[in-house]
Amino acid sequence: MRVTVTGSSGLIGSALVKSLREDGHEVVRLIRREPSAPDEARWSPADGCVEAAALEGTDAVVHLAGAGIGDRPWTRAYKRKVRDSRVVGTRTIAEAIAAAGRRPPVLVCGSAIGYYGDTGGREVDEGAPAGRGFLADLVRDWEAAAAPAAEAGVRVVHPRTGVILTRAGGMLGRTLPLFRLGLGGRLGDGRQWVSWISLADQVAALRFLIDREIAGPVNLTAPAPVTNDDYTRALGRVLHRPTKVPVPAFALRAALREFAGEGPLISQRVLPRRLEEAGFRFAHEDVAGALADALRAPSPAV
Repeated sequence: MRVTVTGSSGLIGSALVKSLREDGHEVVRLIRREPSAPDEARWSPADGCVEAAALEGTDAVVHLAGAGIGDRPWTRAYKRKVRDSRVVGTRTIAEAIAAAGRRPPVLVCGSAIGYYGDTGGREVDEGAPAGRGFLADLVRDWEAAAAPAAEAGVRVVHPRTGVILTRAGGMLGRTLPLFRLGLGGRLGDGRQWVSWISLADQVAALRFLIDREIAGPVNLTAPAPVTNDDYTRALGRVLHRPTKVPVPAFALRAALREFAGEGPLISQRVLPRRLEEAGFRFAHEDVAGALADALRAPSPAV
């Protein structure tokens, strides 16, 4: 196949590009700077421009670009940047696909389980309504921005990604140094549910969605979400370190402000109903096994 990817230097994108190339597929990486390699093409979300050759005749577009949701404090300016990078970027890609002479048959357009808001202990699947909060509103508008491609007859699928377990970044990567020192612990009361997925399964699921005739939202989370307390204990066992230094909820709110309530303290018990019904098989269904494999695996270049 010939696959065009945005966000190819990010955590998920770099792993996906590597996987595709190892299997002999051609990858075109859409980048914002001037191209300097044969596999690069330029796009500018702010200007609504995409290099036409990157889309013409390609077999799939995987759109993963966007500012990191938890990379910085949620100031008004940063929230606007997060929103624009997803909504405006997705609209730019979708409109360019719709205008292409030979449209790609599928757009896999990154999304997130933030759509569901705080679910408490309630299990939810793709049929659940949108929740409340900045992330829920963002994901709703983010997915809607892909409408031009769908209206042009392109199959559009929205992989709603959960917490990715990799030592290269995210929840695991950021806290791993503390856990290695024996200074890790649960966040808040630890009762909030964590809907996780291994990086290997994330990449495999994206490739699965390229190949299967699936459209609409698909949850990319492992079948067995765990509480933060269970996650913490599992990581401690894998590292052979104590996990007796909890981080109080008030400290997280003081440090992270609004993001704390929609990030580390939110409870989301999300199930991958559509993915399983379509026949996808997870390599990692147990959080301890996923953590062990994540710590053994080499960190992807990002």
